[in-house]
Amino acid sequence: MAYATVADVQARMTNTMSEDQQDICSNLLDDAAVIIDAYNANAETANKKLVSIRMVIRAMDSEEGIPIGATQGSMSALGYSQSWTTGQGSSVGELYLAKLDKKLLGVGDQIGASNPLAILCPPPEETP
Repeated sequence: MAYATVADVQARMTNTMSEDQQDICSNLLDDAAVIIDAYNANAETANKKLVSIRMVIRAMDSEEGIPIGATQGSMSALGYSQSWTTGQGSSVGELYLAKLDKKLLGVGDQIGASNPLAILCPPPEETP
């Protein structure tokens, strides 16, 4: 279940999407919803919509001819050479949550700790 529509994404883009791009956008919106729910399914609906739109626009703004996941690339002319470097993080064409997106979802900058062995230790007895 997507949190935004293709029309929502189109309203924020400077170019008009083709019919094929609209189909891709719709699929990316569904994928973005899954990623968002993995981080915080209880986030505010308006924030989920905004984050979905931001994620899809980042993925769709990638340049034509650059493979999904590429972080660096180079081309040569007469030597017929192409080289692409792939990696994690903010890669071309991939859906990802930026730092601001995580804050909008209520999961940014959280610090905490727990002891997985705490369940093995009985709680201390209270003294009257």
